[in-house]
Amino acid sequence: MMRSLYSAVTGLTNHQTKMDVIANNIANVNTVAYKSSRVIFQDIYSQTISPASASTTTTGGTNPEQIGLGVQVSISVVNTKGSSQYTGNALDLSIDGDGYFVLSDGGQTTYTRAGDFYTDADNYLVNSNGAYVRGYDVDTDGNLILDGLGNPIITNIYIDPAYYDVSISSNGQVIGLDETTNESVVLGQIILAKFSNTNGLEKTGDSAYRTTVNSGDPVYTTPGDGGSGSLNPGTLEMSNVDLTSQFADMIVTQRGFQANSRIITTTDEMLEEVVNMVR
Repeated sequence: MMRSLYSAVTGLTNHQTKMDVIANNIANVNTVAYKSSRVIFQDIYSQTISPASASTTTTGGTNPEQIGLGVQVSISVVNTKGSSQYTGNALDLSIDGDGYFVLSDGGQTTYTRAGDFYTDADNYLVNSNGAYVRGYDVDTDGNLILDGLGNPIITNIYIDPAYYDVSISSNGQVIGLDETTNESVVLGQIILAKFSNTNGLEKTGDSAYRTTVNSGDPVYTTPGDGGSGSLNPGTLEMSNVDLTSQFADMIVTQRGFQANSRIITTTDEMLEEVVNMVR
């Protein structure tokens, strides 16, 4: 009876965890580029009452007899792409495929799928939280500028105010028109980061992620190259939360919580009967 009591406790605890995840998903249904989380239930190790035995010349083999000791959960991020919503803002970007925008936030490098960008007072391209958008340093023709070792220089995207009608192409080039000559000039090159294990990234808030020991190191590339997605200017990626499935999961989770509560109540009644037997 004590096993059933503690198994039910694990059920209560982990169904509450699942409800917490569902609540957070629903709360972020309108968060730009939010990736929903899911909860996977797994059984805990079992107590072996009787081990398996091999067959003999006179008897057949027997299977092991085990009693489970409860449930545990794992939480993972669902990295499916959300739908794109047209905004008409030339600096809004969504990624059509794999990859993350690279940000510099207080000296720390973070990554995001949320492309709600604008220029700050110093004419740098930043996101809604003021983090700098990173890219390759290029000349006015869009050619990469290399360092002394021949590697592309990564820098903050600066949009020179001497250029107007600034737009961003699908391959990440920031293009503006010269006020004097009206010629198109490349002002910067946005980059994307790819990871061998995107589920290994850690959420930091503000729709951003950071690397962990299990995400792999970032591989930087220009949009559309190296397996990364291209950009959709003037759009934002929406949350991938499916409200229908979340409400269905909520009902199942609530019933699971109630069932485990009932097990605790029943086990308590059985223990009370045992105590009353000795009176």
